[in-house]
Amino acid sequence: MAQRNATGPGSHARPLMKLARTLIAGLALAGTLAVEAANRPSPKPDWSLDDMPAQTGRIVLVTGGTSGMGYEDALALSRAGAEIIIAARNAERGQETIERIREQVPDARVQFEAVDLANLASVRSLAERLQQRLPRLDVLINNAAIMAPPERGTSADGHELQLATNYLGPFALTALLMPLLLESDDARVVSLSSIAAGRGQLNFADLQAEQGYDPYATYAQSKLAVLMWAMELQRHSDTAGWGIRSIAAHPGVAVTELVERGPGLDSKFAANWAKDRDKYHSAAQGALPTLYAATAPEAVGGAYYGPTGEEEKRGPLGFARVPDAAANQTDAAELWQLSERLTGVRYP
Repeated sequence: MAQRNATGPGSHARPLMKLARTLIAGLALAGTLAVEAANRPSPKPDWSLDDMPAQTGRIVLVTGGTSGMGYEDALALSRAGAEIIIAARNAERGQETIERIREQVPDARVQFEAVDLANLASVRSLAERLQQRLPRLDVLINNAAIMAPPERGTSADGHELQLATNYLGPFALTALLMPLLLESDDARVVSLSSIAAGRGQLNFADLQAEQGYDPYATYAQSKLAVLMWAMELQRHSDTAGWGIRSIAAHPGVAVTELVERGPGLDSKFAANWAKDRDKYHSAAQGALPTLYAATAPEAVGGAYYGPTGEEEKRGPLGFARVPDAAANQTDAAELWQLSERLTGVRYP
C-alpha cells in the first residue's frame, strides 16, 4: 500500500472536492440534515451487486470481515476492485478468509489486520498502524458485533462486553481514523445496527448493565447506540464540513454465526430463530444494505437502510424505520459526550 505522503492522479482534484463538500454541508445546515430532506432518493428495491459501481482505487476497512456479512462485504468489494483491509481478532481465520477470497477473485487486494474491538489499546494500535501506511481511507464498515451472551461479560477496559464490542470500539476506531477519512474525496462510515434497535432503550443510569443484565435488552441497547451515533456523526460532519457520509444499515434477519456465538444454538432464542431459518436472508443478501450504503453514489448521509418487508426481517432494499429513541437528538448528544469520556478519544 502507498505511504501517507503519496500522491496520485486525483490528488490535485481532491482539495476542490473537499471545498465543494464543505459548501454543500453549509447549505444543508441552513435547512435540515440531508436525511431529513423530503426528496431524498430511495434505493432501487431490487438493487444488487450488478448495480454496484466499480470500486477501483478505493480503500475499504471491514471489521469482522472473516465471516458472515463482513466476509460478503469484503468479497463483493474485492470483486468491484477495492483494496480491502479485514480487521478481526483471529489471525488464522483472517488468513483463511484471504485465501477464500483469492480463490474467487485471484487479483484481489486484500489484507488482514488484528484488532479486538473490546480492547481500546488494540483499537488504538490498529489505528496507529493504518495511519503509518495508508494514504487515506475511503470507507469504514463497522460490521463486527456480538449478540446476547448469556452471562454479563466485561471488556479489557471494564465495560460491558456488548456495549464495548458493538458500540464503544467502533466509536473509538472511527474517531482515531478520522485523519485518514478526511483525506478521501468521498469518505463513508457505514455502521451496522439491527432491527433489535427498535426494542432498545438507552439507560443512562445503568448503561453498563451492572444493576441487572438482560442479554437481549443489552444487545438492543448497543445497537440503538450505534444507530444514534451514526446519525449524530452525520450531524457533526455537516456542522464541521468534514464531507463524510455517515450511514447506518441493518440486514434484517440473516443466517450468520451470530446466534451460535451469542446465545448458542441450544438456546430458546435459537429454537425460535430456527423455525423460520429458511425464510431469512443469506449472509450475502443481508450484506446488500451495507454495500449499497458503502458504494451507491446516491446513498444519503445520515440515512438508515435495510429490508422493507414484514417487520423489516427480509424484503426489498429501502429506508429502514428509525425508532423514536434513535431520533432523540438530545440523548444522542449526551451519548456522544459520554462515549468520548468512556473511550478517552475525541473527534476533531
